[in-house]
Amino acid sequence: MTLEEAIERVGFGRFQRRLLWICGAGWAADAMEVLLISFAIPAICREWGLTTAQAGFLATAIFLGMLLGAWFWGTVSDRLGRKPGFILTVLIDSGFGLASAFSPSFPVLVALRALTGFGVGGTLPVDYAVFAEFLPREKRGRYLVILEAFWALGALVAAGLSWLVVPRVGWRVLLGLSALPGLIVFWIRRHVPESPRFLLVHGREEEARQVLIRVAKENGRPLPDNFRLHAPKILRARVRDLWHKKYARTTALLWLIWFTISLGYYGVFTWLPNILVERGLAFVRSYAYAFFITLAQLPGYFSAAYFVERIGRRLTLGIYLLGSGLFTYLFAVATSPEAFLTAALAMSFFALGAWGALYAYTPEVYPTQLRTTGMGAASGMTRIAGALAPSLGGLLLGLSLPLALSVFAGAYFLGGLAALALPYETKGEPLADVVG
Repeated sequence: MTLEEAIERVGFGRFQRRLLWICGAGWAADAMEVLLISFAIPAICREWGLTTAQAGFLATAIFLGMLLGAWFWGTVSDRLGRKPGFILTVLIDSGFGLASAFSPSFPVLVALRALTGFGVGGTLPVDYAVFAEFLPREKRGRYLVILEAFWALGALVAAGLSWLVVPRVGWRVLLGLSALPGLIVFWIRRHVPESPRFLLVHGREEEARQVLIRVAKENGRPLPDNFRLHAPKILRARVRDLWHKKYARTTALLWLIWFTISLGYYGVFTWLPNILVERGLAFVRSYAYAFFITLAQLPGYFSAAYFVERIGRRLTLGIYLLGSGLFTYLFAVATSPEAFLTAALAMSFFALGAWGALYAYTPEVYPTQLRTTGMGAASGMTRIAGALAPSLGGLLLGLSLPLALSVFAGAYFLGGLAALALPYETKGEPLADVVG
């Protein structure tokens, strides 16, 4: 049988549910590492007397590390296997995240946050490839979006911890606590098997069979003892294959979408506590509002998980990006507290739903040899935008809050139009194993 037939016969069961929690825990830990610095910045600025430019550079540091991590680990995982990156990336981001709590100076903190980002940047594309390659097609879109929901859970925990910890015991305790979940996840991940799809396309058919037998046994749906796997034609994929005629338009549009969604999201959420203070909220009260705005991300994810299977990946992505742009603009021009809060909640809802749809679509559109390379390169665009967004936000906020938020709303609108122009719908389609 083909690998796709074997995956369909094994089905969705205990193994995939357990893998969802293992990948999801890593995602939640990564979200905490990325977003908590935005909640810690006001306190760090107070302690070290940082300027707005320095604060923006601190927020940028993790994205510079994520840019290198996404490209490096994506390529490594397509060449050497999913498992090395699956294990090591979470150790790197949590280890250096913990070290950040003991930073003696601003330059050391910047360096440690960049190293934390190197791990985070690898975790995101590798985890998605690993999870996608164990999923039957009818479950793939929905559960890839559900995996993305763990990011919202991590963001929520970061907001809640910031609300409880920073005003009482400071930012160092916040950074230390946020690193602990990732260190626990590292020990659990060692027991996850290599992707059978990776093994098969690299000529390791017997190892792929043994992994599938293990998964089938855990799901209670055993495979025939004498089954053999049909190995696809093996071609060594290269990064330039992302620009193969079949994928060139998709790659260009995806890079644009990943850039614009990241610019809009991190431009707003990196400065969210500061924006809330500028809107007239007290320092402590701003953490409470940020918590509830972050809470709106969870229903955004789950609604996107429903719609990617009902109306497709592309349309869901386009609608949610356009919705993100609309409500970010309304967030900018709102004049009453009620309108301001309503727009902020809707902005958070649509923005994170868009992330979920994007993460469901991207790994499905590339073949196995290019999957983590494609994910890594595309998500690398978010690191470039993420590196620019904090500094750009700081500059624009210094001029005008409505101007800053309108620029980020425009980024969402551009991404939404690009999503609607994507050439392929992947809903219900099998994962490809060869380039071309």
